[in-house]
This record gives sequence, structure tokens and C-alpha cells, in this order.
Amino acid sequence: MKGRSLLLLAMTLVASSASFAQTPAGTGQMKPVAYKVVDGNKVDNDTLQGWKTWRALACERCHGAKQEGMVGPSLIDAFKTLDKNEFHRTVFGGRVDKGMPDFSSSQMMQKNWENLFAYLKGRSDGKINPGDLQAIDAK
Repeated sequence: MKGRSLLLLAMTLVASSASFAQTPAGTGQMKPVAYKVVDGNKVDNDTLQGWKTWRALACERCHGAKQEGMVGPSLIDAFKTLDKNEFHRTVFGGRVDKGMPDFSSSQMMQKNWENLFAYLKGRSDGKINPGDLQAIDAK
């Protein structure tokens, strides 16, 4: 019985460390969720890249232009409880049985998944308005 428990624990540790495979090199941990927003539609450059990733990968086809859900679930609701680890597992493993594709081969997602998380968190928090965004320092 102890052997089974140790094997299960070892498998769990390996699986959880694998979920950090796309994190910044050498850090071993994820950046805290951070976004800056002014007037609801002006955001920091990282969050802007997250929004651009959302647009480029056409996430609105399933989650809706306002992230309120369509075929896919509302991300406004989901991000009230979804953490970065689960988001990472979802975008890099998909939920194919539910129609969520695996974006692990997308260079854009690999580079910007934390920025996308920040954008969606800001939308869920009600700080970022739906629609087009621009950089805080844009003229």
C-alpha cells in the first residue's frame, strides 16, 4: 500500500512540474497576474499582447466577443476562480472532448499565454472593457 502511495505521489509531482514547461526559462515559477488599465480600454503592453493573442487565435468564435460564452463557456465567469496553472493546462493540452483545441504548437500562445491570462483576468475583474484596446502610452 505504501508503495502505491509513493508511486501516486511521484506521478503527481511529475505531472505538476510538467505544467510549468512553458514558464519563463529558469524561473521555475509563474509571474504574478498583473495588468494595468486606464479608462477601461488603455492597457499595459503585456496585456495588449494578450488581447492581440485573443484576436489572432480567434478565441471569440467559441467564447464570444465579450468573453461571455457561446459554444465555449463564459470566461468572465470562469476567471473568477480559474488559476494560472489550470489555464496553462487548458491552453496547452486542450479539452478536445469539449471542443477546446490544444494550442501547444502555437508560437504566439507559447510567447503570450501569461499576457492572455492577464487580459482575461482584467475582463473578468470588470477593469478592462470589451472591444478594442490600445496601449496606455498611445497618442
